[in-house]
Amino acid sequence: MKRLPLVAAACLAAGLSLTACGTEAKDDGRTQVVASFYPAAFLAERVGGDDVQVTTLTSPGVEAHDLELTAKQVVKVNEADVVVYLDHFQPAVDKALEDADRPADTTVNIAAGVPELHEGEDADEHEDDHGHGHGGDDPHVWLDPENMITAAGHVRDALIAADPERRDEFEANTDALVAELEELNADFTTGLSDCERDDFVTSHAAFAYLAHAYDLEQIAISGIDPTAEPSSAALAEITDLVKRDGITTIFTERLASSALAETVARETGVTTAVLDPIEGLSDETADEDYVSLMRQNLAALQKANGCA
Repeated sequence: MKRLPLVAAACLAAGLSLTACGTEAKDDGRTQVVASFYPAAFLAERVGGDDVQVTTLTSPGVEAHDLELTAKQVVKVNEADVVVYLDHFQPAVDKALEDADRPADTTVNIAAGVPELHEGEDADEHEDDHGHGHGGDDPHVWLDPENMITAAGHVRDALIAADPERRDEFEANTDALVAELEELNADFTTGLSDCERDDFVTSHAAFAYLAHAYDLEQIAISGIDPTAEPSSAALAEITDLVKRDGITTIFTERLASSALAETVARETGVTTAVLDPIEGLSDETADEDYVSLMRQNLAALQKANGCA
């Protein structure tokens, strides 16, 4: 259902005509999906297949947390047949959805039905020997393949609600994706079951869901916000821990600064490697997808932790 008053308001606020704002784009008959960032787009593309056209709001190489929407993107959120996003991850998207007042059955929060990991309640159960909890309200739910299986079901249901005639295609695509994600999950479980160590050091606390899923211990240099710098005391504590516990690798990311991680690695004489939170693709990973990047993460963890 189109919401022309909101569309007009968004365009006029940006000083654009309705035509310039893109409201006259031709409909090619496919279901129009807006995904807020890469993991949401991956789900929409795999579940929808050739029957959907997916527009991703976050450009490749851009830090997903920092997304600001243009007036044209606000229009797309409003007019899309289906929107796939992560609640409380990108405030600009949350605001656009609130203003659009979209139907619930075609608006998918990929964290729906996923148990949250909180610093307070989860740290008591999963805190490691060094006092580092898995939690901190980590939004990176997609780093546990089982959560992606749950989200794939929600995307399927939304696409069917938007286009019931293509139910069979959407269900078949979902079944194929779920099988691939189940295999990925099994490979992580097996591949990380026999390791010399179960803790790993990351540049920021993006891997709580991955750690929780496979009984690992994340030790983060920075918190959930990758731009927040730790205190000198915290940095010294992590440096001592790396030396004491035989940590071999400090993990960095592609889309965030590696300066702190490289400092710790230099001070302790260990190596650095990439552990990708898969918030988005970059020039370097343009030919990859969620599954292949997760398999790269598995290989990196196995090498760093001495897994058999």
